[in-house]
Amino acid sequence: MKYLLSAFFAMTLFVSCSSNDKDSKKTDYTVENEKEITDYIAKNKLTATRTDSGLYYIINEPGTGAQPTATSNVTVAYRGYFTNGTIFDQSKPEGLSFGLNQVIKGWTEGIPHFKEGGKGALLIPSHLGYGSSSSGTIPGGSVLIFDINLIKVNK
Repeated sequence: MKYLLSAFFAMTLFVSCSSNDKDSKKTDYTVENEKEITDYIAKNKLTATRTDSGLYYIINEPGTGAQPTATSNVTVAYRGYFTNGTIFDQSKPEGLSFGLNQVIKGWTEGIPHFKEGGKGALLIPSHLGYGSSSSGTIPGGSVLIFDINLIKVNK
């Protein structure tokens, strides 16, 4: 009986540790995301610029106003969707104001490529979005696409 309890305790500890180790590891979607983005760009015949971090951006209208920095407060009208076209979020036409240091890394890095009045798109791999974690209706590992209209640089 004593041996049986020791074996049970050891097995419980092993299962507990292995499941915690599994849960604590984050899945790296970099390769899959890169392929998904480049396939999307090719399929839609888009011209995009890739940054060193893996963010892609498209400038349709460069804008003529102020250019924000990664810490600026901006007003942006946007539509967020997946590569299959499913919309997961969008702002009202008058946009939404926020600090670029308060949003996902893809926005912090991407919005400063536009000037006030600029329009285009950000194609964001998961490591610059929500990573391997789900957020609301966005599954972990998702590529996010945002149509952007930088309405105003507030400060």
